[in-house]
Amino acid sequence: MLNIATAPLATSISLAGGIGFIAGGYNTTLSNLETNLHHASQLIKSHADQSNPACKFYTQTGVLPLGVGFINWGVDRDEALRILRMYKVAAVWLFAPRDVGEFGGWVEGMRGLYEHRKDGDDVDGSKSKEWSTPQIWIQISSVAETTTALKALHPDVLVIQGSDAGGHGLARSASLLTLLPEISNLIAEHYPPSTKTTSNDHQHQPPTLLAAGGLTNGLTLSAALLLGATGGVMGTRFLASHEANIPGGYQNAILRAVDGGVNTVRSTVYDRVRDIKGWPERYDGRGVINASYLDAVGGMSDEENRGLYVEEMGRGDEGWDVEGKGRMTTYAGTGVGLIKEVLGAGEIVRQVWGEVVDVKRSVRARL
Repeated sequence: MLNIATAPLATSISLAGGIGFIAGGYNTTLSNLETNLHHASQLIKSHADQSNPACKFYTQTGVLPLGVGFINWGVDRDEALRILRMYKVAAVWLFAPRDVGEFGGWVEGMRGLYEHRKDGDDVDGSKSKEWSTPQIWIQISSVAETTTALKALHPDVLVIQGSDAGGHGLARSASLLTLLPEISNLIAEHYPPSTKTTSNDHQHQPPTLLAAGGLTNGLTLSAALLLGATGGVMGTRFLASHEANIPGGYQNAILRAVDGGVNTVRSTVYDRVRDIKGWPERYDGRGVINASYLDAVGGMSDEENRGLYVEEMGRGDEGWDVEGKGRMTTYAGTGVGLIKEVLGAGEIVRQVWGEVVDVKRSVRARL
């Protein structure tokens, strides 16, 4: 979601009752993050309904009601912390370190990021503000990663990404159907009832489990909830939102795609043709099959394929052609075939939640 999940998308999701994230990405300079966070603060301040819970949260705490995601193998941690001291956010999402152990320094830095003030004057003269450290979200895709995260990091939230997810993830992983229950069992073993407390001690509180990968509507989210998740994360669905900062050709390709399990594929080709380097070897990315992928499978060299990709960029939206003839990267999950229209991000949040309620009623009626 890099360069796609910017301030308008993140704030629209939060104003609708979800929690939106701005994609900080892997750029060491984080050149656009300050701009996006400032824009988000202006959007919240200028929202027509200041009684909205997200607006009230910002007014009362000074914390933006959204999060920032970082791809950790490339980001400068000190620069990220500097920016987040300027713009306080509700959550920080960490993903894709060279080694899971590298998260330790990030978590330590985030835990001590904000000063705590209660029942007193704040620096701006306001009363009764309480600043809190941002929630730590860690994205994992295996039982081994989960074990490391639980023992060393004590995250607030684990984002469990299954193999159906679009974009980058572990090249070897399972679908949510089996991954989520296995991790849920591991959590139960790690946090037996006798160790749980009502305090904010992160070492004794089990993390919230959120599912990611293939979730596009209320039905798929309901399935994840039944498998043990508390909630779900959607990326591909929001590519077809009005607030997504996405080329029209890319968005139209999302709407055209069908049969996502057949017409998307996990590969490193989509990085190689764009000359993106740095991803650890265990990661690849799921995208819609296109000419870049087919030519690579057919034996075309990366150099030639990259040259054709650069030429294709000059075609604008036509570079996302139909039937695999275009070359432009179209990251999308296997649930892409369920996406049929472009909606406002807030409308998507409300629609999905309404569908979850309907599914619950339908299941009850059949029992």
